[in-house]
Amino acid sequence: MRFMDRVARVLRRLMVLLGGGARALWRYLRIAGRALGRAWHWALHKVDPQGAKLDAAGGWFTWRRGIFGALIVAVLYYFIGFLLVYKIDDDPNFALDQNEILDGQARSVAMASAVVRREIEEHGWVSNDPFFMPSVLNENMRHYQQGIVQAAAIFSVEMRDRLGRTRGSSQADEDLRNAAGQLQFAPDIWIWNPSQSLLPHETSESHYRRALAALDNYNTRLAQGAAVYDRRADNLHALLDRVAVDLGSSSGEIDEHLRRTRNTFFDTHADDIFYMTKGQVYAYYLILRELRADFASVIEEREVAALYDQMLDSMRTIVGLNPQVIVNGKPDSQFFASHLASEGFHLLRARTQLREITASLRVQS
Repeated sequence: MRFMDRVARVLRRLMVLLGGGARALWRYLRIAGRALGRAWHWALHKVDPQGAKLDAAGGWFTWRRGIFGALIVAVLYYFIGFLLVYKIDDDPNFALDQNEILDGQARSVAMASAVVRREIEEHGWVSNDPFFMPSVLNENMRHYQQGIVQAAAIFSVEMRDRLGRTRGSSQADEDLRNAAGQLQFAPDIWIWNPSQSLLPHETSESHYRRALAALDNYNTRLAQGAAVYDRRADNLHALLDRVAVDLGSSSGEIDEHLRRTRNTFFDTHADDIFYMTKGQVYAYYLILRELRADFASVIEEREVAALYDQMLDSMRTIVGLNPQVIVNGKPDSQFFASHLASEGFHLLRARTQLREITASLRVQS
């Protein structure tokens, strides 16, 4: 990477830290700042908390100077650690390794597994990081990853209930049942949580890894002819309808937040909603893009290819929204627009297009 590219990357992360990560940064630096101020005062004036003067060789002065230095190190640790860990990977061209896809496998299932695995193994799962990890400041990344897993979980439920079985009366696939259950596990569980138990327990990542293994095993059996992937028009209709419902829920959350916080420029919750929705739509975009290949014959036969491509373009537009600082201004503001309103508009557009596709599939079924 060229030097200027590195500089641009660092500046970008600094902007995110000052904007989207403001709430977490303020919470931790406010405490550290107060302590630094007291330590500096005591070190400079050589006084203890009771006001007793000490000479330069006094132990109290040396001890306070050490605390002051330790606090500086702690602030730098969190700040630099944040810059190193922070990553919103919204590459719309993220693709499957074609050498690992076997004939007969479901590309949508492979993509759901791949995008969640990327967040866990390559970027690291930050939602359950304890307070002593610098990634605890990564609130935007945390919500973005949770949105990705939420979309993958809903997709796996539809696979279990519809696509992965022959009609509704057959038995659900064991791997899909396992994957659907594991992906719904809480995202913020670390190895030790004294509020629940004094004993160590499994982390959120452990459950998600088991879900990914189950999805991969299902796809392996599918290539061997030992599993079901029912590529019927009514199954495509049901899946897209479920995605539309989920996007409708997200748009409702955006609308409710805009109503409650009308014209609130400094909104510490707007970035949480923005990145949660962005991660959700990003995962759906990748999965539905591969689903188009899985159901290519149905989509062409029902003449919804153009609608389907428009829906993917709308989702890609949401994925491409990337403001440096999330602002929750008035939707008609002259200078400070509402990024949530912009995201919500494109979200409703994608949902409308999904409804148009499902309506066409239903009419022709």
